[in-house]
Amino acid sequence: MKLKSILIGAASLILICQAAHALEGPELYPGEKALYEKATEEGMVVSFDTGPTWANWKNMFKRFKKRYPQVEMAYNDLGSGATVVALDKSRRRPQADSAYYFGGSAIDAAAKGLLEGFKPVNFEKLPEVYREKEGRWFVVHQLTIAFLVNTKLVKNIPHSWADLTKPEYKNSIVYLDPRSTGQGQVLSFAANFGAGGDMTDINPGMEYLASLHKTGNIMRVEGTTPYAKFVKGEIPIWIGYENDGLKAKYKDRMGDNIAVVIPSEATVAAPYAISLVKNGPNPNAGRLWLNFIMTDQGQTTFAEGFVRPSVPGLKLPADIADRFPETPQLRPLDLVKASALKSEIDTTWAKLILGK
Repeated sequence: MKLKSILIGAASLILICQAAHALEGPELYPGEKALYEKATEEGMVVSFDTGPTWANWKNMFKRFKKRYPQVEMAYNDLGSGATVVALDKSRRRPQADSAYYFGGSAIDAAAKGLLEGFKPVNFEKLPEVYREKEGRWFVVHQLTIAFLVNTKLVKNIPHSWADLTKPEYKNSIVYLDPRSTGQGQVLSFAANFGAGGDMTDINPGMEYLASLHKTGNIMRVEGTTPYAKFVKGEIPIWIGYENDGLKAKYKDRMGDNIAVVIPSEATVAAPYAISLVKNGPNPNAGRLWLNFIMTDQGQTTFAEGFVRPSVPGLKLPADIADRFPETPQLRPLDLVKASALKSEIDTTWAKLILGK
């Protein structure tokens, strides 16, 4: 009788353990269950540069942990450039399983041989310029350049790059320095497309920005994101990222006091990428993590955090989808070409705007 009780107890324990490992509902993709079982043997995934306050990573962590309770999550918030440096320093004994960064940093990491090729769920749906052909990096979300307009300070809302040149916007416009900020670089390409330029000629965009300075429409150029200043009502028009405007509108209660405008001629989006780290300590958990990010559930989590998902054709809940208007004028930014043009943008901007 005692032996029977022990056997029953052991069987119950096995069933409890199996339940703890089991996935809720159907698989999100073929092979998810088998990959999860391999990941549970590792028990952890280490994600570099996914700060919880940025792009809704906090909720991404929660949903990943809920679906895969046997895999712990560890992360840090280093910054894109610092992440590449950290990966390079630890290349002989990698500490990270995945790395997230601005797309240009992903290209740097790939060139240094720090990344492992991996093609996650929905990889083939991405535009070609949003994925390295072997999967060493791929874009997970994008930040679109937009006009963030304080409607309490600006009577007539500008809807185009041409509108910003009007005299009524004198001393009203703020944007970030392209020499020292990723947003400034991306903005330069958006202005360039808006002025008729392309990825082979950045002069139209540089000349356009210079014209805004000459007419006195530029209030100042910032070296860091002026989000707090904008929310406080210190900036009439900020040429910045759409997600900051949506955050101000829906989270920080600006409501109708802000208009988030995608310029009508053209805009571009800053692509943010993620990678599987070469020889990372938990490769199966790393793959499980990257797959989850690229599922419909993971991509929707980004949208809930005010950033546009990278996977085209994603069906979002109506209230979330309404935040993101259709943008046929949005052009995917070719990261390789953009990286090659950085120094030219830096020198041309300094010459035309600062006279250096």
